[in-house]
Amino acid sequence: MKIAFVGGGTGGHFYPLIAVAEELAQHPAQPELYYLGPTPYNPEALKANNITHIYCPAGKVRRYFSLLNILDVFKNIAGICVAFYKLFWLYPDVLFSKGGYTSVPVLLMAWFYRIPVVIHESDSRPGRANVLAKKFARYIGIAYSEVADFFPADKTALVGIPIQRVISQTNQNPHDTLGIPKDIPLLYVTGGSLGSERINNLILDSLNELLPHFRIFHQTGDTHANKVTRTAQGLITDTALLERYYVQGTLPATTVSALLDAAAIVVSRAGSTTIFEISLHGKPSIIIPIPEAISHDQRTNAYAYARSGAATVLEEGNLTANLLTAEIMTILQNPEKYQAMQTAAAQFAPRDAAAKIAAALISIGQEHGS
Repeated sequence: MKIAFVGGGTGGHFYPLIAVAEELAQHPAQPELYYLGPTPYNPEALKANNITHIYCPAGKVRRYFSLLNILDVFKNIAGICVAFYKLFWLYPDVLFSKGGYTSVPVLLMAWFYRIPVVIHESDSRPGRANVLAKKFARYIGIAYSEVADFFPADKTALVGIPIQRVISQTNQNPHDTLGIPKDIPLLYVTGGSLGSERINNLILDSLNELLPHFRIFHQTGDTHANKVTRTAQGLITDTALLERYYVQGTLPATTVSALLDAAAIVVSRAGSTTIFEISLHGKPSIIIPIPEAISHDQRTNAYAYARSGAATVLEEGNLTANLLTAEIMTILQNPEKYQAMQTAAAQFAPRDAAAKIAAALISIGQEHGS
């Protein structure tokens, strides 16, 4: 059996594919796995999971004026031509798409060749690629119940988001794994895989108020790490507190998992994969979505999660360092509120999303191949 993956312009699209691949590797059918698209988000993750990369270009359609939109029209045309040729020779038994612009040329040619398609929507509002594919998809997995109305009910299932095993597993001694003392509460701050300059600045402005009470592990994005480190050294008035502040650009999955177990509270953007990772570890969180004008999905993701009681949402437009600090203190100094958020978080995310999607892929692939 051959199973092809597509999607992955960001880590939020790419790593759920890896989580499903981990499940497929345990199946007796032992399918051959392929990834179609431009340069993959993490080539090493493909190699580690025995996924063969097949290059297929794709162009991004931006929601704002850019001359790059014109260039990317030609990339999409090239992608359709390449997908036409490569899917003809590969002809997988089933295609799994996580959406995103990288998936469009392959989805169109899968429809042309009548290759069965399984799609997954991570956000509380559907992406354009999944809206395109919903008419011919055989199975549609969704993460939020709010998005169900956008898809045909007879082939849509609420499954959650596939999360890599290393991140979903519980760490018995996370502070030891991180090399961080367990003397005071730990705050984990993340701006997503690329980091967030706005969140970075908010944390920097809050250091003098927070570090007397907390240790802070700050994932900044690789391009911001050195600047944040230097700025913190100049801002922290009590230099003895510098040893409580940990800065890193990007994080391996093992570190993310340990941080989610060790942290007292998480401050994060509203990427769906990150939200579900936080939920699986049952941690209260403060979610700061990217503004609606930039990202159409993060704000709706944030409020969909907050309605469960697991998180509070702070809008970036009117957010200050003082407001962020006050919200952190409000949650941590109210044991009843904290416990309620923990419980809500732990109950939000299903743990078997990857297994359910893998089972659907095997079933549909076997039916198509017979």
